[in-house]
Amino acid sequence: MCSFEAFDYAAYWQKSLACAVALQSITAQVPTVAPKEAFTLGLLADVGRLALATAWPQEYGECLRQADGERLIALERERFATDHDDLSRMLLTDWGFPQVFIDALELSHRDEIQDDGRTGRFARQLVLARRVADYRLAEEPRRMALSPTLQVEARKCGLDDEDLAHLLGGPQAEWLDWTRMIGIADDDQTGSAEPSGQMPQADEKLHVLLADDDPLMLTRLSRQLEADGHHVASRRDGEAALEYALEHEPEMVITDWHMKPMNGLELCKALRASALGGNVYIVMLTASESEDALVEAFGAGIDDYVIKPPSVRVLKARIWAGQRIITLHKKLARERKEIERYSSELAAANRRLELMAHTDQLTGLPNRRYAMDRLEQEWAEARMFGRPLSIMMLDLDWFKSINDTLGHDAGDQALVHAARVMRETVRTSDIVCRMGGEEFLIITQDTGGAAAIQTADRIRSAIERRQPLDLELSRPLTASIGVADSASATSLKDLLLKADNALYQAKQNGRNGVRYAMA
Repeated sequence: MCSFEAFDYAAYWQKSLACAVALQSITAQVPTVAPKEAFTLGLLADVGRLALATAWPQEYGECLRQADGERLIALERERFATDHDDLSRMLLTDWGFPQVFIDALELSHRDEIQDDGRTGRFARQLVLARRVADYRLAEEPRRMALSPTLQVEARKCGLDDEDLAHLLGGPQAEWLDWTRMIGIADDDQTGSAEPSGQMPQADEKLHVLLADDDPLMLTRLSRQLEADGHHVASRRDGEAALEYALEHEPEMVITDWHMKPMNGLELCKALRASALGGNVYIVMLTASESEDALVEAFGAGIDDYVIKPPSVRVLKARIWAGQRIITLHKKLARERKEIERYSSELAAANRRLELMAHTDQLTGLPNRRYAMDRLEQEWAEARMFGRPLSIMMLDLDWFKSINDTLGHDAGDQALVHAARVMRETVRTSDIVCRMGGEEFLIITQDTGGAAAIQTADRIRSAIERRQPLDLELSRPLTASIGVADSASATSLKDLLLKADNALYQAKQNGRNGVRYAMA
């Protein structure tokens, strides 16, 4: 994963964990949702920041450096056509979170929460959890400054000063456990570590295969290991042991060296060459302590050895040492699977983010960012291969009057309607983009000026003819269009300027018309 110095991943996770633990504790004291579910929402409430930092580390780093308080939201919208709050809600919705969580998360970002129902109460609890997280991570002088706000937010949630004191002191141990678990704890926060001289106790029991041609030895060792809770299988020669291992995949093999027809050394080599490979821990039982014999055994792939006749105490110690390694391998394998799963989910999220970054959320059309990138690409190809290229700058007439008289919801309806009409009128190869407000850009590939003028007039006529039926407009919805082609332009900037000037002329000439930019 690529990280960027402006985004502090450790600080992000510390605050997310602190918020999650606090929200779980708050909902346990004043029930609104299940505390465990509240923990999950608290942990992921700000996941939009993480998604932006992961998908576009450098661009988001620039936003963070330039941001000043609430200005971050505006910078995010400018760069990515969305912000981390909207993105968090989108991802949580996509991951199947209950709607009450999504609504509460949206409410929690407002200055005042007017809703007194369950959603509003949960939103206030989320606000308090964020304040508690800020308090927990702050230095002592700043904590004093945060205390009054904490008390106000606590009272809004029905908690008095005693409840607040319990909240600030109670979940500390759980939060520290989580920070230790994912490796982001500070020494100052977590306190001293456990003494390193003490041996950890392994919780998981092993699947052990014993291979020895001495039946008494097999019986003795099997009973000892089974008494320790291990699952034990035994075989009396190397070939039978190999067959069992390939079918049942034991985690540890304890084998005698001298057996027939396949001895322990040959068994070890066969196991290392099989699909099990390095996933089995091998202990050799041998009567020899010569350096040459041990070097040969380790060269064949054993992990450890015990001198025969084996002391059960020593053998258990060697098994315990192997068990630690096996447990570590299991943990790493689980973590690898989790990482692969998260990577897959993140890749899907990144694809959605890329689509969102190039899509106007209201109309579903490509946005200005996509339009400029695509136009630059089309211009380069038109110049390289000598193909014609035309563009149209379209502006809906008298659009401000719709917002002023009927409201912005009506204006949004008009924009969506016009976008649909344009999309249905142009060719499939033409690209309709929303540049912002009521302004649209249409890119027509392999199209000269005369054909582009015909297309523009067809679009203008369709918008005039197909009025939005659900809106009572004071005047018909119409459009003015400026057309320019690559034959009359010296550069991409010149092409855009000519189309814009032609649009201006159409507006000045009474609107609801098409004007072509002459060379």
